[in-house]
Amino acid sequence: MGLPTMASIQKTANGKYRAQVYRSGKRSSKVFTSKVEAKRWAARQEYVIDNADEVNSRRPFSELLDRYAREVSSQKKGARPEIIRLERIGRDSIGSIALGDLSVADFASWRDRRLAEVTTGSVRRELVQISAALTKARLEWGLLSSNPIEGLEWPKDSAPRDRLPTNQEIEALRISAGEDLTNKTARAFHAFLFAIETAMRAGEIAGLTLEHVDIERRFVHLPETKNGSSRDVPLSTEAVRLLTALPEMDPVFGLTPENVSVLFVKVRNRAGVKGLRFHDSRHAAITRLAKKLHVLDLARAVGHRDIKQLMTYYNETAEDLARRLD
Repeated sequence: MGLPTMASIQKTANGKYRAQVYRSGKRSSKVFTSKVEAKRWAARQEYVIDNADEVNSRRPFSELLDRYAREVSSQKKGARPEIIRLERIGRDSIGSIALGDLSVADFASWRDRRLAEVTTGSVRRELVQISAALTKARLEWGLLSSNPIEGLEWPKDSAPRDRLPTNQEIEALRISAGEDLTNKTARAFHAFLFAIETAMRAGEIAGLTLEHVDIERRFVHLPETKNGSSRDVPLSTEAVRLLTALPEMDPVFGLTPENVSVLFVKVRNRAGVKGLRFHDSRHAAITRLAKKLHVLDLARAVGHRDIKQLMTYYNETAEDLARRLD
C-alpha cells in the first residue's frame, strides 16, 4: 500500500482557508473562502492522487489534444496551423472518447471519415500530430500505458505535385494582377514571379526585410527558414529587377504570408487559371535552376538538406533531357 495522504486545513490571516495535500513527495495547496470548500477540494485531491491511473484514463482525448496544443505546439514556429489541426481533431467524435477506451479501431474509423473529406496528405499531417500527442502522453505525462494508435495503417502518401505554370498562364495572371505595385494584389503576383526566380517560399518572401537584402552582392539572407536554419539565396538578374521595381517598404514586399496566399488565389481565379497554387512556383524554380546549378549548389540555394527531397520538385521532361545530351 502507498503512503497515507496527508491533508490539512489552516485558517489564514485574512480569514480564508488554505487546504494542503501531500503524498509521495507531491504537494498541492489552494485557498478557499470557506472551510467546507477547502475540505471538499482536499478530499477530491486525495482521490485523484490515490486513483491517478483511473482518473487519467477517464479524461477525454480532446483534453489531451488541448494540453499538447497549449504546452508543445504553442512553442513551435508556425504554431497556429498545428493548433488548428489539433482543435479540429478534438471536435470530432473521437475527441469525446476516454483515453483509457481509445483503440486502434477508433483511429481507423477517424482516418476513414477524414479521407472522405480531405486529401491523403492532410490526413497524414493530422496523424503526425495525433501520434506526437499520444507519444508525449505516454512517455512524459504518464497518461497512457500504451499507444492506442500503434498498428494503424496510414494512408499512402500521395504522389508529389508536378504542376508548373505555363507562359500563357503567367501572362493571364499578370493581366489579372495589374502592374501597379503600390497595390497589394499586384505585389502578390510580383512575389510569385520572385518565387519562380529564387525558389523561396511564400512565408520567406513575406518576411524579407531590407536589412537582409544585398543587391550589390546579389543575394538575400534568410535568418530562419522552414527547417530552422538560415540560408543565403542567390539572386538572378531578373530577381534583382523584381526587387528594385518594388516601392520602398519594409518588409520588402509589404505583405503577410496570409496576404500572399489569399491575394494569389484572387488573382488566379480572376485570370481563369485552374489548379495553380503559389507553392507551385517553388517547383518551377527548382526545375529551372536544376539546369544551371550542380545538385549540391542547388540543394544549398533552395534549402534542402536531403538531396532526395529535390526529386519532389525536379521535373524536367525526357525531351528536355534529350536536348542536353546533344
